Amino acid sequence: MKLNDILSGRLNAAEWESKGYELPKFDIEAVRRKTAQAPTWVHFGGGNIFRAFPAAILNNALNTGKYDRGVIVAETFDFEVIDKAYAPYGNLSLLVSLQSTGTIEKKVIASVTEALKADPQFPDWQRLVEIFKNPSLQMISFTITEKGYTFNEGDLARGMSPLFAMGKVCLLLYERWKAGQLPLTVQSMDNCSHNGDKVKAGVMAYAERWVKDGLVPQGFLDYLKDEKKITFPWSMIDKITPRPHEKVKELLAVDGFEDNNYIETEKHTFTAPFVNAEEVQYLVIEDNYTNGRPPLHLGGALYTDRETVDKVETMKVTTCLNPLHTAMSIYGCMLGYTLISAEMKDDDLRAFIQKIGYMEAMPVVVDPGVLNPYEFIGAVINRRLPNPFMPDAPQRIAMDTSQKLPIRFGETLKKYCARGLDKTNLVLIPLTLAGYARYLKGLKDDLTAFEPSPDPMLSELQTIVAPLQIGKPEQDWSPLRQLYSRKDIFGLDLYEAGLGEQIEGMVKELYAGPGAVRATLHKYVSAR
Repeated sequence: MKLNDILSGRLNAAEWESKGYELPKFDIEAVRRKTAQAPTWVHFGGGNIFRAFPAAILNNALNTGKYDRGVIVAETFDFEVIDKAYAPYGNLSLLVSLQSTGTIEKKVIASVTEALKADPQFPDWQRLVEIFKNPSLQMISFTITEKGYTFNEGDLARGMSPLFAMGKVCLLLYERWKAGQLPLTVQSMDNCSHNGDKVKAGVMAYAERWVKDGLVPQGFLDYLKDEKKITFPWSMIDKITPRPHEKVKELLAVDGFEDNNYIETEKHTFTAPFVNAEEVQYLVIEDNYTNGRPPLHLGGALYTDRETVDKVETMKVTTCLNPLHTAMSIYGCMLGYTLISAEMKDDDLRAFIQKIGYMEAMPVVVDPGVLNPYEFIGAVINRRLPNPFMPDAPQRIAMDTSQKLPIRFGETLKKYCARGLDKTNLVLIPLTLAGYARYLKGLKDDLTAFEPSPDPMLSELQTIVAPLQIGKPEQDWSPLRQLYSRKDIFGLDLYEAGLGEQIEGMVKELYAGPGAVRATLHKYVSAR
């Protein structure tokens, strides 16, 4: 069983389907011909998240028979991905959905019609220019990570020979402008706040510099700023797509699926002919298109307005997912856990995050309407975090915690203050923040050492708590006021918010001695 069998005419469909593989329900060659002639969508970033999510959504839409165009993928960073993960397999891939029950679902993804290297040094560049000049093109999108939208003075100074992704995109948009100021939507699908603004800033930085340097006319910049021609919508994307999993490779091998080799490029991209991902996914997109759009709603995407996208993101980041991750990572590190899924078998930790979400954060969440906050948390707690296929670690989640606390908890606390809500309802969020002062000591609950995860503020914050000793209740606790009054760390002065003394009391309990972390966690979770 090989992916190329599907294109070569050697496919034994009955064998594949008997082993649980879902095959494309559309005419692959017909879709490829129509897309080549009249492309509608180019996606930048050919990594695992693209194949597991946007490409899979389009595959679902094609399976309905109500759409007939595929997606053209363009890689701006790691060109080996095209050579090793796309070309040898005819641009097909296998999506393996990892179920929380420990089972897998397998689906062949055939929505990618071309895979191109997005750089002028390759012949593919002329094909991209041709596509961008085609009036049929409706959308370009991105999963290149937030870092992919950055630019620097050195690249800007290279004129119209940029090395970075946004410069290359700006070059292609210039070709579209020269072809008749054709409309287009520039759509980020990266997991970062207000992502449309980030791609817009990157493109505009190049365009403004080129106009200033006299390399392009002012009319090109005017075109990019004309929202009747070019738009940069926001979106919220949420799906975990880890590296190819050894257990998945073994399961596919048992089936007789031969395209299960691992691929690691020189730039250390980890991929494979298959991509494994969690079953739960969300893609909420601002419906602001100037030239039509692929009907991704047929595959599960949700289209709405910008305000609603913002509400969904706020719900996820400040209530339903990210705060729960941080709370369990702080305590998971101190309790010696190395897997999030294992933490979910711990009654105290499971109840801890469940009560944070449902009882303490939920009272200030704004229901976005398109996704139910209670159902979102339910999926997180019952399906996502316990998933045995997800090898995620509290140590990874705990990275950069100082940068996350102001958003993940500070925003909720600010809303309690602004709305005059009863802060006696807040017990486990304060316990999370108290746990941070104990985490910074780098000692597990049994007082053996662990290495706190990388964080730009780690050294400074550890210096603050350095005088504090575990097992010494009569010591000078004044360093805690220095820590918990830090608005840059917590989003607000916790003493001014009326929570500082409560948190200090919890810290003292966590510092009582060996076993104090478990005892304090259990005490407050049980009482709540």
